[in-house]
Amino acid sequence: MMSTDQKPDAASRLRSPLVIAGTIVLAAAVAAAQASLAAAVLRAVLVFVLVPCSVIDLERRIIPNRITGSGALVAIALGLALDPGGEPQRLLWAGLAGGFLLIAALARPTGMGMGDVKLLGTMGLFLGRPVIIALLVALLGSVVAGVAIASRVGVRSARKTGLPFGPYLAAGGIVAALVGAQIIHAYLNLHR
Repeated sequence: MMSTDQKPDAASRLRSPLVIAGTIVLAAAVAAAQASLAAAVLRAVLVFVLVPCSVIDLERRIIPNRITGSGALVAIALGLALDPGGEPQRLLWAGLAGGFLLIAALARPTGMGMGDVKLLGTMGLFLGRPVIIALLVALLGSVVAGVAIASRVGVRSARKTGLPFGPYLAAGGIVAALVGAQIIHAYLNLHR
């Protein structure tokens, strides 16, 4: 029995019926929003990568390689099986997105972890081009959170506050899975 001052760890939270049910419902909603079977499967499976990465990053400030590595392998296998013609594009976007965060991680190692880089690269393998939307949503979300913290505790204290980036990437990934392609399509049509 857990005492009232103990918090459940990330593994316990991931096994909670509420988290499991919520993940299944979210994956089903993402799958239902897709125009093709390949996108439905890839993006629904992405949810099962994003949720544990987000919960673990919140709890422990890490994104486990075993989740991102396994997720990347599953994404490539599913992509090749369901949409082999789209796999080169997904690989390209995974490399571009992961490479973008890699530059940030190398430029400021204390600010961005390699787990975030690997997670975004894995997301690109599932999403393809909409990974851009995921990254933009994640960056905007983290900026809004930083401004909110700074307004509450001051800029100097806020600069010392570490925020896990995984949950922002996960939220961006869900947005990209649901409406990323539509946002990109609308943007490109505005400039024609």
